[in-house]
Amino acid sequence: MADRTPPLSVEELHALVAGGEIDTVVLAFPDMQGRLQGKRFAARFFLGEVLHHGAEGCDYLLAVDPEMNTADGYAMSSWERGYGDFAMRPDPATLRRVPWHPGTALLLADLAWNDGTPVAVAPRQILRRQLERLAALGYTAQVGTELEFIVFKDSYEAAWDAGYRGLTPANQYNVDYSILGTGRVEPLLRRLRNDMAGAGLTVESAKGECNPGQHEIAFRYAEALRTCDQHALYKTGAKEIAAQEGVSITFMAKYNEREGNSCHIHLSLADTDGRNAMAGPDGMSDVMRHFLAGQLAALRDFCLLYAPNINSYKRFRPGSFAPTAVAWGHDNRTCALRVVGHGRSLRFENRLPGGDVNPHLAVAGLVAAGLYGVEHELELPAPCAGNAYTAGFEHVPATLREAAELWENSPIAKAAFGDEVVAHYRNMARVELDAFDAAVTDWELRRSFERL
Repeated sequence: MADRTPPLSVEELHALVAGGEIDTVVLAFPDMQGRLQGKRFAARFFLGEVLHHGAEGCDYLLAVDPEMNTADGYAMSSWERGYGDFAMRPDPATLRRVPWHPGTALLLADLAWNDGTPVAVAPRQILRRQLERLAALGYTAQVGTELEFIVFKDSYEAAWDAGYRGLTPANQYNVDYSILGTGRVEPLLRRLRNDMAGAGLTVESAKGECNPGQHEIAFRYAEALRTCDQHALYKTGAKEIAAQEGVSITFMAKYNEREGNSCHIHLSLADTDGRNAMAGPDGMSDVMRHFLAGQLAALRDFCLLYAPNINSYKRFRPGSFAPTAVAWGHDNRTCALRVVGHGRSLRFENRLPGGDVNPHLAVAGLVAAGLYGVEHELELPAPCAGNAYTAGFEHVPATLREAAELWENSPIAKAAFGDEVVAHYRNMARVELDAFDAAVTDWELRRSFERL
């Protein structure tokens, strides 16, 4: 059974509120973009009313673009439907303190319609559905995410005023694994580590990365839903802490022409006895071979879940440590899928996602792809032993438009997620593509203003 013990119990919350230590409770849920949306409640009101009865939120929160503009084409939310409410139902297993906000606790919500029916397109519900399918076979998914970001000395307000151009990175050169480099921003990294630990996350390490100002903080793996919930909390909290420190960080997949921000996702399976079901007597078990073969079979079709934005596809360049090949290999960072560890630690890593990924959707895709391989007993091809960039493998989608078309027409996606979910996220991609196609970019101005 998956551990669902919360970092903070309801009983402890009652005591903290009574003692005056907690006065605010945040109830939030991850939206399509993986951002936390919700409300702040007076703690006593939350305990007396919201904890047991839930709260309401406008259904347009799962039908807007990143700038919160309403968009057409969504079946669940529109002007014609009146933009009504759905219910936010607190999940006590996610209750925790938020150290970077005084007197504050937070928990996540599951979304339901007024008749109690789950909101099928909500990211948390999409992941829950795939984990239920996996549990029916006797397995739980153990997941770890590795999320990179770039730190700038400019505040978010200054970055906005500058049009996000000419910002000053916290490091001027490549600080990959550099202790000196991380030392330059250790006050920020230390606060991120300690505050996240105070929120119930198990911090492992911090390290520098390749792009100037780029860093990564790693957390211990956990059951899939818990990892994704913690990922969403960390991403929001990291931005809030950076703002409090007068700096800014970005998780966008490709901030500039240098190395992008990745979010490698590690996954293993545990059986009902808690043993690693991916490990066999001589290495990989049959279950892992089928599960990994399913990843390959669905990789292109599910790329929209791993790379959900236009900017996501700027990472996929040869020799960039971001994958371009639909291939797997043993500890081979040129492949989209990398098998690492041995025995109890045996797992695979999907290297497609960037820092902009919605973790709930991406992990739902990994589980659904693996189930497809297990259910169809797919055979795993030979691993790539060399440079996958130049080995002639099938290419991952090169643009959001290509990925969206693959997703929309995928029988694997429709069978795993249902027509409603497929249509909803296809429309999300359409909204982004329409907005980008209408925009005039800085690149066009530099290229065309005088010379054309």
